[in-house]
Amino acid sequence: MELTPGLHRIGNDIVAAYLVEDESGLTLIDAGLAGQWSDLTAELKSMGRTPGDIRAIILTHGDTDHIGFAERLRREFGVPVYVHTADAARARGEVKSKPTVGKVKLGPLLKFFGYAIAKRGMSTTYLTSVNEVADGQVLDAPSSPRIIGLPGHSPGSIAVHVPLVDAVFVGDGLTTRHVLTGKVGPQPAPFTDDPAQAIESLEHLRATGAKWVLPGHGAPWSTGVAAAIDAVTDAYRAMDK
Repeated sequence: MELTPGLHRIGNDIVAAYLVEDESGLTLIDAGLAGQWSDLTAELKSMGRTPGDIRAIILTHGDTDHIGFAERLRREFGVPVYVHTADAARARGEVKSKPTVGKVKLGPLLKFFGYAIAKRGMSTTYLTSVNEVADGQVLDAPSSPRIIGLPGHSPGSIAVHVPLVDAVFVGDGLTTRHVLTGKVGPQPAPFTDDPAQAIESLEHLRATGAKWVLPGHGAPWSTGVAAAIDAVTDAYRAMDK
């Protein structure tokens, strides 16, 4: 789905990945679930593109619902995969997360896991080779994506700022649809290692002034990064009352 010229979403409000495009090719941010490969190729076809036009994959973190088809692209098309140093082992399947889950509602929970099973989320192929990145780095990749450290959800969680499309891609730094409760709107994401740190890290995004805030789960947010941060912070404070 085209959100704005040069910016496309793959997947849906349950699990999403994104493509950004310039004259040099495509950068993919996150790789969803393995079975979303067909969603990727369908979106590429609508753009007049092929997987061979993807020049880089940037993972916002190393969880299985964000690395789904990354190894396939790396192996079959030679696409380099970038992940923060602190999440490299996670993306290779060498370490597992120990997240805080929080409240759960049966309906949304079943919908999330049902979708994940249908899209082969339980049979993820981990990365065998990654390129490690750090906070502040601007990658030599289409649209010149900049890495912003966003630790909390995982030690190596990042956001990706792409000024060309006025967007910041936040992975699970926040969510606009809670996969375990069904609640919509900007809020803390579930399965977070350190919820308090995750909230603090969001302030790193404010200076981008980005219009688009694009999470791995939930609808795209186009009302600005400041409003998103404020809403998530308010929701987090309300959880403590």
